[in-house]
Amino acid sequence: MRGSFADRLFVVFNAGALGLIGLVTFFPLYYVFIVSFTDPSEYIKGGVILFPKRWSLVSYEYLMSTNAFLRAIGNSAFLTIVGTALSLLVTSGISYAISRRRLMGRRVMMLLILLTTLFNPGIIPPYILVRDLHLINSIWSLILPVLSSGWYVLLMKGFFDSIPVSLEEAARIDGCNDISVWFRVILPLSLPSMAAFGLFYAVSYWNTFFTALLYINDFTKQPLQVLLQNMLIDASTASGGAAAMEMMSEQRIPPETLKMAAVVIATVPILLVYPFLQKHFAKGAMVGSVKE
Repeated sequence: MRGSFADRLFVVFNAGALGLIGLVTFFPLYYVFIVSFTDPSEYIKGGVILFPKRWSLVSYEYLMSTNAFLRAIGNSAFLTIVGTALSLLVTSGISYAISRRRLMGRRVMMLLILLTTLFNPGIIPPYILVRDLHLINSIWSLILPVLSSGWYVLLMKGFFDSIPVSLEEAARIDGCNDISVWFRVILPLSLPSMAAFGLFYAVSYWNTFFTALLYINDFTKQPLQVLLQNMLIDASTASGGAAAMEMMSEQRIPPETLKMAAVVIATVPILLVYPFLQKHFAKGAMVGSVKE
């Protein structure tokens, strides 16, 4: 290591400080993972565990055998898959439309979209809208109000601006209309941006929590994050706590191991999706930022 003593000391101090911060950040995740796979009888005897002597899938097997947990996973899966697909369809369609200069009223539309990114109406107006549309206690109340994002529309527009117009002209010569150009030319060229924004939308839908508390009173339609909150905070008083109490009433399994297993199950799906999108994500994250 070259440099003065002060430089070496600075490097050593930084490495130690960052290592300590990394350890403090990683330990809660490690603890959740370890406890979720710990044999219930061992956890009852030992309490805090750094490494289990006996591994067990009992907590996972019990959670996956309960109707309430499976129903919550199904609700979240529906939200994530259907919501992400519809959001990408709507966002890409709007972005492509306003990226074409021949669109009448294009500047006004862009201004209105920009205003949605600058001003937040709060909680009450969206709730009144959802109520008047009779979407209370409907899974669609968690999708339709957030079907698109003005910020994502503007970012994706920047990507569409970089696609040469000559490609569209060539497609039109071959007999394609606007819809055909969008599906056959624009979307295939937009895989990096679609992958990036698809991941953003998927994470948002999978982690749906606050809007579910506002719009969903029927615990059979609540997503996984609400059920997880009921398990972690106070299943006896939380909204929809009956489902959580039903799952955690099994006396043979400590509630702590069930909670940790539920956290792992709620976290893993998004982590598994990322590697498949990684090759597109780096390009999509820079969407519209550089023009050739």
